[in-house]
Amino acid sequence: MLKLLAFDYGAGSGRGILGRFDGNKLQLDEMHRFTNDPVIAGGSFYWDILRLYHEMKQGILKCVKNGDGDFAGIGIDTWGVDFGLLGQDGQLLGIPHHYRDSRNDGMIEAACEVIPNREIYDATGIQFLKFNTLYQLLSMVRSRSPILEKAETMLFIPDLLNYFLTGVKASEFTIASTSQMVDPVKGEWARGMLEKLGIPEGILAEIIDTGSVIGPITKPVCEELSIKAVPVIAVAEHDTGSAVVSVPTAEGKYAYLSSGTWSLLGVELPAPIINDETYRLNYTNEGGINKSTRLLKNIMGLWIYQECKRVWDSTGEAVSHEVLLAQAASAAPFTSLIDPDHDSFYSPGNMPEKIRAYCRSTGQEPPESKGEVVRCVLESLALKYRMALLGLEKIVGYGIPVLHIVGGGTLNTMLNQFTANATGKPVITGPVEATAVGNLAVQLLALGEVSGLGEARALIRRSFPTREYLPVDRGRWDTAYERFLRIITGN
Repeated sequence: MLKLLAFDYGAGSGRGILGRFDGNKLQLDEMHRFTNDPVIAGGSFYWDILRLYHEMKQGILKCVKNGDGDFAGIGIDTWGVDFGLLGQDGQLLGIPHHYRDSRNDGMIEAACEVIPNREIYDATGIQFLKFNTLYQLLSMVRSRSPILEKAETMLFIPDLLNYFLTGVKASEFTIASTSQMVDPVKGEWARGMLEKLGIPEGILAEIIDTGSVIGPITKPVCEELSIKAVPVIAVAEHDTGSAVVSVPTAEGKYAYLSSGTWSLLGVELPAPIINDETYRLNYTNEGGINKSTRLLKNIMGLWIYQECKRVWDSTGEAVSHEVLLAQAASAAPFTSLIDPDHDSFYSPGNMPEKIRAYCRSTGQEPPESKGEVVRCVLESLALKYRMALLGLEKIVGYGIPVLHIVGGGTLNTMLNQFTANATGKPVITGPVEATAVGNLAVQLLALGEVSGLGEARALIRRSFPTREYLPVDRGRWDTAYERFLRIITGN
């Protein structure tokens, strides 16, 4: 029985998952779960990175205490774009900022004053999002950040955690690709573009392939945690990259939806597509395993629903997910619709009231009850998925026969059925723990326990259940989609 340890950090929580591989199936045991609580201080929004590292060590210690400290590898995946800076002595300079920090405001426009936006897109193939690493660094350049001036190395969040374990400074391909600073064809930093923006290229670490062995855990860390010097493996460190590895498909043509706080809907391709259509529709070419491309659309996802529930919980109106979905099922369909990617929904706040304000501004009757609000959010998400899927089909030039949904959002059966109805595609859901499964699969590949991605996905099919949803009520959803387009475009 081979044991491997995967740490999966999301924007709200993290888990330490022990994988047990018997040569035929993969079994998961959650060893440690913890919250990821960003901190507001001095008007800025930060990640508590040292606590996140502490929680990793607690997860390892729990494995040791449980008699499972003999794992053969460890891999870390997190959200994208955010980073820490190291000084000349290798010490962390400052606290990593949260991608929702206000310092990013206006930076896309500032960058495009120096370099035309089409030139930036052609150089990187990445969707314009104001939290991309490119704009975070540009904000530091513009503010003459003393931390940036003293920095010797920039490491993305999973690379930084790997560094704490191994002392090795490197940037894994999939996480680097989220930054809007990488040439997707060459797999190298887009140095010419960065130079024009005044971003110091010397801080950039070497980009390494997914599945590389970074190095063993250092002796001091091993002694502290009572473990052996096991290898730390550069899994697909962007959590969506790991989630895509876990898609249990045997087909060449399919689309995936990594469903959680963010929704990422895309296809796997052997090479990036950067042309007038992908630029116009603002699709992104992120890196995948085996130097593949994840051509996808980044959609706001269940963040809006989660924020609604957080507001209700904090104001003494706490209701379980099950009750909220039951209330949504009883609410009238298609009463009101929103654009999930509207800028008003990006930041925390009174999300139910933001939804009502959007509906009033677009001439709709605003949802009042919790069930009406939830139904509005889920129907709108499903319709936005249809829009993104149609865009993908136009770009790749063929009809996509099936949509695989992976991740925590697979537990939302109402949204899964709405997605099948809205897209008109069969939807297959699972695995739920997609990022951890993909993380572990890459570790197995790196250690030679499985021979390739196809064998890894066959292992995943054997190990984890899936569920199929078939589209129904197509006529009403077609009508709703036409109305949705009019609402979000203002036409």
